[in-house]
Amino acid sequence: MKKKISLFLMLFFTVLTFAQKTVSGKITDDDGIAIPSASVTIEEPGKDAILAYGITNSKGEYKVTFTSGEANVDLKVKAFNQKPLTKQISNSDQTLNFKMQSEATEIKEVQLKTKMITARGDTISYDLKAFNNKNDRTLADVMKKIPGIEVNKDGSILYQGNAINKFYVNGKDLMEGGYGTINNSLPKDAVQKVEVLENHQPVKILQDKVPSDQAAINIKLKNSVTMTGRGEVGTGFGDPWLWNVKLTPMFFGQKSQWVVNYKTNNMGEQVENEGNILAFGSSWEGRRSNISQNNWLNVENASTPDLPVKRYLMNSVHYLSANYLTNIDKKKEWELKANANYTNNAVERESNSITRDIQQGTQYSTRFLNNFYTDKLKGELIFTKNAKKGFFKNTTTFSQFWNADRAFAERNDKTGYRLGKEALESPTSSFQNSLSTIIPWKEKMVNFKSYVSYQDDRQTLEITPANYLQFPYRDSLKGPIKTIDFTPGSTAYQYFRIKSLDTSHSANISFSSKGWTFTPQVGFDFSSDQLNTNFDGTTVTNSPDFTSLAYENDLKFTRINPNASVGINYKSESWSLYSSFPVNFNSIKAEDAFRNVSKSLNKVTFTPNIFVQYSFASFFKASMSGGISNNFGDIQTAYAGYILTSPGGFNVMNPSNPIPETNTKNGGVRLEYRNPLNNLFFNLGYRLSDAKNNLLASSAVNELGFSVIEYIESENKRTSNSFYAEIGKYFPKFKTNASLTFNDTGSKSQSRRNDQDINTKTTGNTLGFKFNNTYFSWMSIDFNMTKSWNKQSNGIIQNDLGKTESYTHNLNVFFYPLENHTFGFYWDQINSKLGQTKLNNGFFDVSYQFSWAKKKVDFELKWMNIADRKVFERINVGDATITQTTMQLRPSQVMFTVKFNFK
Repeated sequence: MKKKISLFLMLFFTVLTFAQKTVSGKITDDDGIAIPSASVTIEEPGKDAILAYGITNSKGEYKVTFTSGEANVDLKVKAFNQKPLTKQISNSDQTLNFKMQSEATEIKEVQLKTKMITARGDTISYDLKAFNNKNDRTLADVMKKIPGIEVNKDGSILYQGNAINKFYVNGKDLMEGGYGTINNSLPKDAVQKVEVLENHQPVKILQDKVPSDQAAINIKLKNSVTMTGRGEVGTGFGDPWLWNVKLTPMFFGQKSQWVVNYKTNNMGEQVENEGNILAFGSSWEGRRSNISQNNWLNVENASTPDLPVKRYLMNSVHYLSANYLTNIDKKKEWELKANANYTNNAVERESNSITRDIQQGTQYSTRFLNNFYTDKLKGELIFTKNAKKGFFKNTTTFSQFWNADRAFAERNDKTGYRLGKEALESPTSSFQNSLSTIIPWKEKMVNFKSYVSYQDDRQTLEITPANYLQFPYRDSLKGPIKTIDFTPGSTAYQYFRIKSLDTSHSANISFSSKGWTFTPQVGFDFSSDQLNTNFDGTTVTNSPDFTSLAYENDLKFTRINPNASVGINYKSESWSLYSSFPVNFNSIKAEDAFRNVSKSLNKVTFTPNIFVQYSFASFFKASMSGGISNNFGDIQTAYAGYILTSPGGFNVMNPSNPIPETNTKNGGVRLEYRNPLNNLFFNLGYRLSDAKNNLLASSAVNELGFSVIEYIESENKRTSNSFYAEIGKYFPKFKTNASLTFNDTGSKSQSRRNDQDINTKTTGNTLGFKFNNTYFSWMSIDFNMTKSWNKQSNGIIQNDLGKTESYTHNLNVFFYPLENHTFGFYWDQINSKLGQTKLNNGFFDVSYQFSWAKKKVDFELKWMNIADRKVFERINVGDATITQTTMQLRPSQVMFTVKFNFK
């Protein structure tokens, strides 16, 4: 590992060392008048490769930084109606002024050709037409093929391996991070180009003061006022009858924008996640998050396969959303946004498993059949002013869940064969309000931030019959362990409720001078959780007594955190620095008098973090980052009354457990290269993390025979490191985009099982390849492949049992034998290997599409899962167990779909 770090740092600093050559100056015409927009390029002699480039500003000034091992380089200057000039210069820092000779150019014929990739300052623009094929219809179809850009399975967009922080359409942020709807449904024909805004600071008043290491995406439409959208209506043959409807009209104007989205299907397409927030903007804008439930109780769940969701999801979903943006003042500085979405979803799932315990030599089997019901409503109201002279943003969010889960469970283990029905009701109410404002005051800026969140979660778990719960139990300290004898035909209930309040308030003032910004800040955070639980069950012998206080919880967990920090930021043409030095005064208390819980922690922590980036040679960016963080236990580590968190058994914490503390140190280095002149992008980096814990978790059996989680005061740590690299290039001559990714990861951790200390070491390597080609007019290809190798060892899992391999690929080939006719072939392959056991799973689809070009309507007939593969197999390795699982898949199905644009 030390060799990897040394090698990477040597490469990292060698590149920086060679990157110190800068040529600057001024370019004028014969009369000494400055020439703006002249291009200045640096090339190595005799090679047709541009090392760096620059564009003169309105004063004719230029500055180009480059890297080369040659003693001399060629400097070339070009400008409209000027005679090009070339001069060989030494590889050194210097100032050179040029006077160009006028040369009128006779234009015999004008041909307008748009460059595929262009760069201007921190903005890189992609012409969408250069990357699409005949079968692409939406923005998302094309985005996946653009070099430097990657679209994850969840719909999130990465640029150079990092998530974007904003997604704009014509410069407006309608979706507030939930951009999946637009990306999936905006017709590609409405888009002129995709712009990447590098190092994007979304708060305008901070743009020259507080740098950012994230990029944003701006979708530039062909028209400033656009009414568009995408629709699909489909029906299919299968069991049951299949349907698929997608209706997404959109409007993008200069003053207002809106998107309405309704999607429903039962063919396995997961559309309900389009409302998820994927880009979170800047912390100066306040706090936003994807609202989730506090789910402590669970029914037993069937496993899901490592496949595209469409292969196994048995669903019936309805998803409706509406997003609206309008300017409410004449200067167009104030915006009002209203967003709402509703989800109604029913999912079926089934799996069968056989688990082998290596230590005990036992084996048991399970079968689970689930029904999951999601009923969710979310509304959001946002007021924003984002101007050079001030910033204001207030976000109010309300969410309501009415979720329910069902399970039919079948077990065959050492206690015998048994069946059970499980039901879980999970209503949740949630409210958040986030306010942030930045007010200019003379040469300073004053920022106030306030966040308030309240959430009420209730859950009721019901198990019928109660004697499905075959729990070990002893009546006395020395008595034999037996099984709890629930009353025949009775039902067991676990009740749960947690009310959570989370608040955060801060104020800071910023001073700026010569590129430096200093921001002292004070803040106060307070949160409180109130937990109430109760188990209700009857036994033949009234033993154990479930009416006792031992099966209840009335726990209050509070956290108080006054804090102070100093932010130091710097921004220049080449350098960016972002750092924060906070001091936190942590006060934590947990109290439940009836169960003897009374614990507290008071500790001062220092958690600095820093990010430094250097841009050089026009195409390179090098960065280093590091930080320290502290995490303290939450309410899930403090309760002391028994809770039936799942039908697998009661969970309880020892009331004498101290409050856990985790201190994490992390650091990383990164090198990026993006050259729009030759369509080449790459990035590589190294990350290291070291987490120290004061407690070691241990599962033990108490005097009653129940499982108790205890914490041993023993310092232990988890270390992890990863090296990653990605390179992508577009070959315009062959109309081909290709990229290669590689990851090398390793980790070490400590744990305890059955009074035995376990040291676990894991290593993994992943190789990825992406390729798409549109060279032939009669065919196009999209291919994605991932190959991974993993190894785990801990003294129990050893040799080949700890080695796993996997291979997946997705191949889409489209043929165009005649105009407006398309044949498609789809191949998903998923292979896995554990020791000598190999599992290969292949899925094939075919499609035919006729396009009514005049009306821009497509008629598609698609046959999915031709081989009618019904199950998927997987092998998992745990600390001391090996589990082989068979999961139910969607059967073969045929769909006929009509696809169209709204305009």
